[in-house]
Amino acid sequence: QAPLVESGGGLVQTGDSLRLSCATSGGTFSLYTLAWFRQAPGKEREFVSSISRSGGVKYYADSVKGRFTISRDDAKNTVYLQMNSLQPEDTAVYYCAADAKPGPIRRRSSQSDYAYWGQGTQVTVSS
Repeated sequence: QAPLVESGGGLVQTGDSLRLSCATSGGTFSLYTLAWFRQAPGKEREFVSSISRSGGVKYYADSVKGRFTISRDDAKNTVYLQMNSLQPEDTAVYYCAADAKPGPIRRRSSQSDYAYWGQGTQVTVSS
């Protein structure tokens, strides 16, 4: 499995937008359930969003619902997280995750649901 590589993080102001990307060159990308997690300073890593293999089913944490959108482009082996109306509480290191375990479509919001992780990208939202 080739590594997952996130990009797109940065320093923005409250209300701004960012789009995170996570790409890999290994594996059969279309077989992966994909997700984004984040970890704020001093806090545990938390689920942000996940997307099914087909891209047709998406889940979001309540804290980002309506502001963030997950999508995937299997032709580019890339998963995205469009983040709008960013708030200071969105400040965190954002990680993408992938897993190819078969099974029914479900939320998969636990870190243990994913075998592969990126190195993270920092998002900082100033007030």
